Amino acid sequence: MAKYRGPVCRLCRREGVKLFLKGSRCMTEKCAVERRSYPPGQHGQGRQRLSEYSAQLREKQKLKRIYGLQERQFRGLFSRAERKPGVTGEHLLKLLECRLDNVVYRLGFAASRKEARQLINHGHILLNGRKVDVPAALVKPNDVIEVRERSRSLVPIQAALDAVDGRGIPNWLELDKGAFKGAVRGIPTKDDIALPVNEQMVVELYSR
Repeated sequence: MAKYRGPVCRLCRREGVKLFLKGSRCMTEKCAVERRSYPPGQHGQGRQRLSEYSAQLREKQKLKRIYGLQERQFRGLFSRAERKPGVTGEHLLKLLECRLDNVVYRLGFAASRKEARQLINHGHILLNGRKVDVPAALVKPNDVIEVRERSRSLVPIQAALDAVDGRGIPNWLELDKGAFKGAVRGIPTKDDIALPVNEQMVVELYSR
């Protein structure tokens, strides 16, 4: 499937919830969901009747779009979660949260996951002291993530860090704002991952 390059606010409207794809804009009155809380398109304001399959598909699309993944990437993570003992849905959420691009975003080095992927791709992020350019890399407890010294003056990074206090840092991460450095304290729990998604419906969709 081709990468989506259209307006990302349209994705939020399609799912009916804020997916926080545009950083700080999502927290203002300019948010498309606040202004037009119905799906895009000429039939967006009509009554929608969802089948069980449609409801499951919407949950899967919502989760994919929150983390900015394509179907192949998402299905690969689901297969990995399915092989783990325990609750597949919870394992899937944990794998998604432990992606490096998500951790960079959660630590406040980027205003959105898309921006975090760009920083990683351009070599601005270090993982355990080494440059890494793979946004899909999975972090582990005690890993250290930091911004390269010569990249710390970049305006997007400075702006994201200025706004991080209002967004907050998850309990499983630790941030040293002054040193542009963060650490992974442990694996996130289900309670640490507050998303407007029913992950069990995603499992049911792939189990059909």
